[in-house]
Amino acid sequence: MKEFKIIAFTHRNTPLEQVGKYHVDPQIREEVLQSLRKSLNLKELMYLSTCNRVEFLFISNDIVDHRFLNHFFQSFKPEWNTADVEESASRAILFEGEDAVRHFFRVASSLDSLVVGEREIITQVRTAFEESSSFKITGDFIRLMIKSTIETAKRIYTDTPVARNPVSVVSLAYRKLKNMHVKKDSRILVIGAGQTNTSMCKYLRKHGFTDFNIFNRSLANAEVLAQMVGGKAHTLDKLQTFDGGFDVLITCTASSGHILDPQSYERLLNGDNGRKVVVDLAIPADIDPSVYKFFPVSAILVETLRQAAEENLALRHSALDQCEEILNEQLQEFRGLYRQRQVELAMKEVPKIVREIREHATTNVFARELNQLDEQSREIVDKMLIYLEKKYISVPMKMAREILLDNKEA
Repeated sequence: MKEFKIIAFTHRNTPLEQVGKYHVDPQIREEVLQSLRKSLNLKELMYLSTCNRVEFLFISNDIVDHRFLNHFFQSFKPEWNTADVEESASRAILFEGEDAVRHFFRVASSLDSLVVGEREIITQVRTAFEESSSFKITGDFIRLMIKSTIETAKRIYTDTPVARNPVSVVSLAYRKLKNMHVKKDSRILVIGAGQTNTSMCKYLRKHGFTDFNIFNRSLANAEVLAQMVGGKAHTLDKLQTFDGGFDVLITCTASSGHILDPQSYERLLNGDNGRKVVVDLAIPADIDPSVYKFFPVSAILVETLRQAAEENLALRHSALDQCEEILNEQLQEFRGLYRQRQVELAMKEVPKIVREIREHATTNVFARELNQLDEQSREIVDKMLIYLEKKYISVPMKMAREILLDNKEA
C-alpha cells in the first residue's frame, strides 16, 4: 500500500481561480494521461477534476520528492515554464499509503469538499474512475480502493446527518438567485452542458423556470440538457450571433480562458441596458471580471459561495465525529481486503505450478509405471491427481482467508 500516492490541489491549498490550470480538456485527456503515466513509469493512474479540486492518484515505487514533482508537472504540462512547474511542485499536497486512502475516503464522502455534504462528488469520483479505467491506465489496486471508497461514501451519506438537506454549490447559487427575486419567466442563457450546469438547470426547472437557451461545444450534449429542461440547444460558436437576449446568464465550462469579455458580453445584450444576473461557476472563471465594471450585473461566483459553505460546515460539525468513526472502520475493512487481495495475487501462480508438477509426474517421473496400467486404472489415477490438484489449490486459499479473518477480528 506504500506505493499508493495522491497529489492534490484543492480549495484548501490553491486559490479556486488557480485550480483550473490543472484541468485537462476531455478531448486530449487520454493522450495527456497516457503520456504522463509512461513518462513517470507509473503502474496505475487516475485523474479527478472538479470545480474545486484536481487530484492525481497513482502507484509508483519512486520517492515523491521535489525532483519527482518537477518531473511530474513538466510531463503533465510540457508547455509550462520553469516558474509554473516550481509553483505546482511547491503547492502540491502529497498523501501516501493509508493516509492517501483515508484522504480519498474523505473526498468521496464530501468531508473535504468546499460544501460538506454535497452528494455530487461521489458521482464525480465514480465517473473519473470509469474514464481513467477506459483509458486502461488504472489497475487492481485503484479498482479495489475505489470500490471501498464508494461503499464508504454511501455509508456516511446513509448513516449520518452530514448529507441531509444538502447544500451544494448549485443549491447555494439557487438560494442567492431566489433572494434576488428573479422572476420565473426570466430568459436563461446557459453556456456549457456539463454536470454542474445540468444540475443547475434541473434545479431551476424544478422550481418553475422554463425559458432556457443552452450553448455548448458539443451540440449533442446541449440537446440532451435542452430536452431535460424544455429549452433550445445551440453550438457554442452560435453565441456570437445570438440575439434572443437574456435575464440570467449561467456558465460553467472547462475553458482555460474567458468565454465572454466586455465586447462579446455587450453583443449578447443586444441593446438591453437592464441589470442582469450572472452565475459563473467555472474554474477558472468564464466571464472576464472587467464585465462587472462596465455593465450593471449581479454576479454569483464560486468565491462568493465560500461564506455560505463555511456556515454549512459549522451546521454539520456535530456529524463529523460520527463520520470519522465510520472512516476508521472502513479503513480497517480495506486493510483486510488489501491483504486478502495480496494473498490472492501471490497465489495466482499456484494453479499453474501445481498443474506443471502433475504433468511432470505423469509424463516423466511415473511415466513407465502408468504405461503398465490398463486404461481404466489410468483413468482412476488421472481423476485422483485432478482431485488432489484442485484441493492443493483451494485449501491453501481457504486457510489464508481464515488467517486474514482471524487477524482482522483480533
